[in-house]
Amino acid sequence: MTTDWLGLNDKVCVVTGAVGGMGTKICDDLADQHATVVALDRQSAAVDQLVAHLKQTQPIQALAVTCDVTDETSVQQAVAQVKAAFGRVDVVINTAGILKFDPLEDLDYATWKQVLDVNLNGYYLVTHEFGKLMIAQKHGTFVHISTVASDIPETYSGAYSTSKAGVNMLSKQVAAEWGMFGIRSNVLEPCLVKTPMSAAFYADPQVENGRKELTASKRIGTTQDIANAILFLASDRSSYVNAAALPIDGGFSVMMQNQIPKPGGRRGFAETH
Repeated sequence: MTTDWLGLNDKVCVVTGAVGGMGTKICDDLADQHATVVALDRQSAAVDQLVAHLKQTQPIQALAVTCDVTDETSVQQAVAQVKAAFGRVDVVINTAGILKFDPLEDLDYATWKQVLDVNLNGYYLVTHEFGKLMIAQKHGTFVHISTVASDIPETYSGAYSTSKAGVNMLSKQVAAEWGMFGIRSNVLEPCLVKTPMSAAFYADPQVENGRKELTASKRIGTTQDIANAILFLASDRSSYVNAAALPIDGGFSVMMQNQIPKPGGRRGFAETH
């Protein structure tokens, strides 16, 4: 078996939202695979620092691009920079996202638009503009971070679930329309994963333990779990996976019936009847 099993060596991989726990972990793991990493983020100094770190730790090419994914001109300029530097793009990983909590009746329209702008419109702009380059070169792979809450609403989270449901459909549409150009598009649906965005949920040990019990695997996921799945979907090892939505939830999505009480507990009831 080849040591480069994933075959990501020298592939030009763009990561949006690169500054932050999830994006940085993905960039680190791509660098470990000797991919060419393009880190996109609107935090200019931080993304420069991240790329300097990647180059220090691995013998790779890497490029820092300051980019606001909600701004069409900014995204177009990012594509131009990547094309000028490397002549192509092989993988685009959309991770940029925000979460704003509000009951629907209290949610103001400005906040609704802000979440949709980052979580859905930003994904569209990045996919649309880099997609033009992929169509021209007749290959490319998209991986989008969605959530289990795109299928089951995350209550009191405003536009979050709606925005991610849109990402799921965008990915399917990309696969359906651009598959003929050698382009794949898939989403990951994390849930009960500890990231910088969700870290506050786990500050209370009782909350963390309660969440563990909701999963089949009885543990909370990590950014490494997400990165592992992204590397697979980014690689040619998943070349026949297109338009898929892969849950990264420790089996949470199959545990609904297990939460319904039975006399003596569900296992106890089964053992005595």
